[in-house]
Amino acid sequence: MYITSRTLHTIAWSTLAVSAARAQYVIDNLSFGHKDGGNISPNMRAIPHFNVLGVDDYTPQILSDRIILTPPYPGSKRGALWANDPMHHGGDWTAELDFRATGMERGGGNLQLWYVKDSQAHDRPNSLYTAPKFDGLVLVVDQYEGRGGSVRGFLNDGTKDFRSHPDPDQLAFGKCDYAYRNRGSLSNMKLHHTNGLLEVIVDGASCFKTDKVKLPQDYYFGVSASSAENPDSFEVHKLIVSTTNSHTREEPVRQRPDTRNQQHQQPIQNQPHQGSAQQQHAQQNSPPKKMASSAQIPPWIQDVLASSVKTDNDRFEDLHNRVQDLAHHVAAIYTAIETINEQAELRHNALMSRLAPIDDRSAHSVRLAEQIIRDVESKDYKELINAMHRRLEDNHKDIPNLVQAVVSKHGLSWMSLLAIAFAVQVMVVGAYLVYKKRRGGAPKKYL
Repeated sequence: MYITSRTLHTIAWSTLAVSAARAQYVIDNLSFGHKDGGNISPNMRAIPHFNVLGVDDYTPQILSDRIILTPPYPGSKRGALWANDPMHHGGDWTAELDFRATGMERGGGNLQLWYVKDSQAHDRPNSLYTAPKFDGLVLVVDQYEGRGGSVRGFLNDGTKDFRSHPDPDQLAFGKCDYAYRNRGSLSNMKLHHTNGLLEVIVDGASCFKTDKVKLPQDYYFGVSASSAENPDSFEVHKLIVSTTNSHTREEPVRQRPDTRNQQHQQPIQNQPHQGSAQQQHAQQNSPPKKMASSAQIPPWIQDVLASSVKTDNDRFEDLHNRVQDLAHHVAAIYTAIETINEQAELRHNALMSRLAPIDDRSAHSVRLAEQIIRDVESKDYKELINAMHRRLEDNHKDIPNLVQAVVSKHGLSWMSLLAIAFAVQVMVVGAYLVYKKRRGGAPKKYL
């Protein structure tokens, strides 16, 4: 299968158009694992902007690229992490979670993604079945109904107590089956919220969605996990909260009312210069790349704060640089695909040239076998078989006469047989006499 260059260009420009129209901006203080090569902790003791919780003298283990909420041993452990800042954006946003669940054959446990009003109510790592009354949304990943795994969504307005409910699983407003255990790769779960739709996407496929739920802003994100007696180990590698609002890539810093106006006016005056300075610094630190225009665009565009890009010129320059950088990457991918196609064609031709002699030898062997079969089928072996039968019959008749002749020629006479029998008897009598003599001369034993 070969892809033409025109098709590749069409796909590339379509991707560019969609990416520009639906650009996602990451909210840094609600996310981790999305930059610095997936590094989530600078010192492996804490995650910036997040609070890590454990229970019963257990603290989740923080590694460079993941956090282990529940260990593989022992069981019955719980761990959680909660964002310190709320989500200040309403409307269109997405929360993406990458996790992995591993354990023994009959291991158990659950993982929750929370979006609730008050994170202080969750001062302990709780699951859906142990959490107090909450106001918000929770997505639960567990082995519900023994189907190998499922993802379910629950809503609460602060009045329902799931701990005392006889069957809280029946309160789910949406669910889908998902085998999440021992996959060998990361599982990806997205919670996408718009003004008129709430959708849960698992590994790129839609799990469930509804247009009857609208989540408010100023709620907190959290991730919790708990393991059973036969434990499952839950690892979280990445949590990314993003929005399509291009003016706010980071959450605004809360300020006191009496100094808000004074502090707000001072950055506005310096923001255009800060934006230009940051972009110039990025261009200077990036290696130059040959472009069609006179200006040099760096081969990669570094992230800048949205608060530093205020003027229309700065926004257009930033968008232009990123779109052009994406076009260069697409062109590089196209060139790599063409190179791979050429190499595949060369390898195919070389393989066919090597298979040709093998095919010739196979055809010669087939022709030789067919010739032998034809020779065998064309000849009449009836006379040869009859001659063989006659020869066997003649040999069968001659065998008794041959045996009699051999016996009569090489056999013993009657006199020889009688002499041998007499000699044997003499030897037996002599041996008996010797035995009697020795027995009589032996000393007598008396008790």
